[in-house]
Parts: sequence; structure tokens; C-alpha cells
Amino acid sequence: MRRIADYQFGRGAGNALFPDDVTFSYSNTKRVRYVSLGRERLVTVRANDGRLTLGFSGAKRLHEYFPAPKNRVVVIDDAAPFVADGKNAMAKHVIFADESILAEDEVFITDESDNLLATGMAVLSGCEMKGVNYGTAVKTRQGANKK
Repeated sequence: MRRIADYQFGRGAGNALFPDDVTFSYSNTKRVRYVSLGRERLVTVRANDGRLTLGFSGAKRLHEYFPAPKNRVVVIDDAAPFVADGKNAMAKHVIFADESILAEDEVFITDESDNLLATGMAVLSGCEMKGVNYGTAVKTRQGANKK
């Protein structure tokens, strides 16, 4: 799991995301499905491609580990309450996006002060998010207010 996280998010992500006392839940096919720390889900392993989707707790751990601007999509403060409630981040509200973000990457959505609002899957690349004024930029998986 640590190697998958390092590959997907960057060097050091595996150790930051998964302490030694995590627990694994397995699917019917005996593959890892969920990784949890205590009662909080850190990640889910997508069955179709093996990539990790972040729970809010996992996103929080990575957000604290990686310095800005890595993996971040910054939205205007007026949109922050809606994103924190689990609404999608719209492209017209994006004021900054890490240029290394590709479509379908797991990203952090933050406000202008780098407070973690939500985690989600990028619909557009980082460059596209800044250049487009319509549509969804990030499909929110879990907002800070919906833990």
C-alpha cells in the first residue's frame, strides 16, 4: 500500500498516509478494499485499476505532509462553504491549481488560506482548471463538513 501511495501521490506519501497500526478490509476476492486507522477510513482501493481514493482523514494526512502547492486546487473563499459541504468545485471558482494535476487524479481542495475543504477527483487537468470558466473542475468525494 505504501508503494502504491508513493507512486500515485509522490515520494514519502506512503509513510505519511499509512502508520504501522492501520487495518485492512478485504473484498470477496481477497483483495484489499479499504485501509483504516481506528474507525476512520484513510483510502479505498478502486477495484477496476488499483488506484487509491482518499477519505477525508487520508487527505488530511497527505495535505499536512506535502507543502503547497502539491496536489492542491484552490477555490475562492465564497465557494469554500459549499465545497466543504460536499459540493463539486466548479472551474469558475478555481483561482489556482497545481499544474502537475492530471484528469482523474486525487486532489485536495483548499481555500485561499490552504485550509483543507475537501478531497476529490480532478475532472480537468491543473492547467485546464485555470483556463476554463465553466463546468466542474473537481468532483468532490468528501467535504470537511461531511466527515
